[in-house]
Amino acid sequence: MSIFWGELLGTLLLILLGDGAVANVLLKKSKGEQSGWIVITAGWGFAVAMGVYAVGWATGGHINPAVTFGFAIVGKTPWNQVPTYIAGQMVGAILGAILVWASYFLHFEKSDNKTHKLLIFCTQPAIRAKRWNFVTEVIATAVLLIGVLGIFNIHNEIASGVGPFAVGLLVFSIGLSLGGPTGYAINPARDLGPRLVHSLFPIQGKGSSDWDYAWVPIIGPLLGAALGALIYQNILSL
Repeated sequence: MSIFWGELLGTLLLILLGDGAVANVLLKKSKGEQSGWIVITAGWGFAVAMGVYAVGWATGGHINPAVTFGFAIVGKTPWNQVPTYIAGQMVGAILGAILVWASYFLHFEKSDNKTHKLLIFCTQPAIRAKRWNFVTEVIATAVLLIGVLGIFNIHNEIASGVGPFAVGLLVFSIGLSLGGPTGYAINPARDLGPRLVHSLFPIQGKGSSDWDYAWVPIIGPLLGAALGALIYQNILSL
């Protein structure tokens, strides 16, 4: 399996299952309607685990440009492979969002909350203050990279079987602890790809795609990933 196709498939699964969990909670007449934040964060954690299990053996299962960037910063991914990783991740994120839209098509029609429809595809802050929203995304993504590098550190001896599940638990934990302020994008493709789908597709009753905020869940995770990877490499790695 090539890097492009592997990352496409893994990221597609991530978005289909993760954004699908958000749709299940927020859209009218869904059987999971109003089941809450715990369902959303658990859904994203399981989504990450399934994406990494599906393609990790072939590509490393980055399914996140921030992870790819952080790995490249510390020499774990060759820089010449970075564009291929990110291209696969972006296409996969777009396709996954389209599948969520198709799966919940009738429920989008029954729902009239424009904000909820946007939140299915991308993040918005609970309190809009882009400087501090940016800080939150940097911190959360730094934690992600420190956790991922720790999980797959050879000294832990868990990478081959339990590793992807542990990454899912890590993402679940980040959502529970740091997800409240911004919705924890911690993944530029996870936010940008579905936001494009929200912007371009004929979703009934949708509002603005909020492009004014879109730079926060792109630049914040990239900076956070670089910081987290460098912190782990220079302070924690043995």
